[in-house]
Amino acid sequence: MSTETPDAALETELAALPLVDHHVHGASADDLGRDVFETLVTESDRPIPAFMTQFDSQIGFAIRRWCAPVLGLPAHASPEDYLARRAELGAAEVNRLLLTASGVGRYVVETGYRGDDVLSPAGMTAVSGRPAHEVVRVERVMEDVAASGVAAADLPGRFREELRRRTEHAAGLKSIVAYRHGFAFDPAPPGEREAVAAAGRWLADAERTGEWRVSDPVLLRLGLWAAAERGLPLQLHAGYGDPDVELHLCDPLLLTRWLKLVEPTGTDVLLLHCYPYHRNAGYLAQVFPHVYFDVGLGVNYTGSRSAELIAESLELAPFAKILFSSDAWGPAELHFLGAHLFRRGLGRALRHWVDAGEWSERDAVRVARMIGVDNALRVYRLEDAP
Repeated sequence: MSTETPDAALETELAALPLVDHHVHGASADDLGRDVFETLVTESDRPIPAFMTQFDSQIGFAIRRWCAPVLGLPAHASPEDYLARRAELGAAEVNRLLLTASGVGRYVVETGYRGDDVLSPAGMTAVSGRPAHEVVRVERVMEDVAASGVAAADLPGRFREELRRRTEHAAGLKSIVAYRHGFAFDPAPPGEREAVAAAGRWLADAERTGEWRVSDPVLLRLGLWAAAERGLPLQLHAGYGDPDVELHLCDPLLLTRWLKLVEPTGTDVLLLHCYPYHRNAGYLAQVFPHVYFDVGLGVNYTGSRSAELIAESLELAPFAKILFSSDAWGPAELHFLGAHLFRRGLGRALRHWVDAGEWSERDAVRVARMIGVDNALRVYRLEDAP
């Protein structure tokens, strides 16, 4: 416990927390020109219109305010000065400065999205000096099995075998069923005959088109249930994301029946991001012992409003069911801001309640550590990990 005066104890403890970023991707090892950089600090996958810049957004202002000083510039440096300084330092030094300044103590890295384009878990450790653990994407495993050459009748079994092999040393699994179909799916596990028939249709289409992208709801359910049976923590993207999602189908409440069916397996389900359905996720985390959630991706993109989002995430769920994540991919600014804005927003919410006499300072510090560190260590069974 800090020896600072009571009024400063919460902020001092928060600043020193070795956060566990329980859902993150690698940082980019490449130098990024302005056009590329701007496309990587938005969830849009469309070309940026000529009349605008991503720097004129909450995340753009947050980068200029909070990342500029880390790179040796004054706060609110212009986009031009910021990007010139970034180019002057080079990607390796930018990554070192921002990842170190984030104060993250451990990374849980999902490698299924363009993993070859960013640092691997080992690469993140090399740059930051912090341990990193892998999360395996379910759909990527199924796609790799299909592309390797497999008969439809053999795909379900081969997929389960490969999933077990690839997750032997993994911290968890992740599914992007929200992107590929949405949550309005039949919650029951598919029968073997149903799965084989779906595999036959998919393999025939993929061989004709050369695209091994699994989106059949039967095969996505096969993946979800195989992941649940594996017994590792299972992450599910929910809510806000790029235009590949149909957001109204990503409300986690649509998972209610599936969550009830999965509960007897003992597998923990971690709902990622959840904005603007974070209150719904908080409800699910309250009523189901195996459900957890975060507001990760929404924190960066709401910028100066992120404190309100974080406070709303603390309304309903038990504090043992809330985690921290950044979902950063590419520019290390996203890794740094995810941690910085989380500390700031959590601190503001907790300080308000302490100053109002609703909470004690001691309890506020304890809850901050639960959400920022301890819950993730427990769920991913990392308490004794190096």
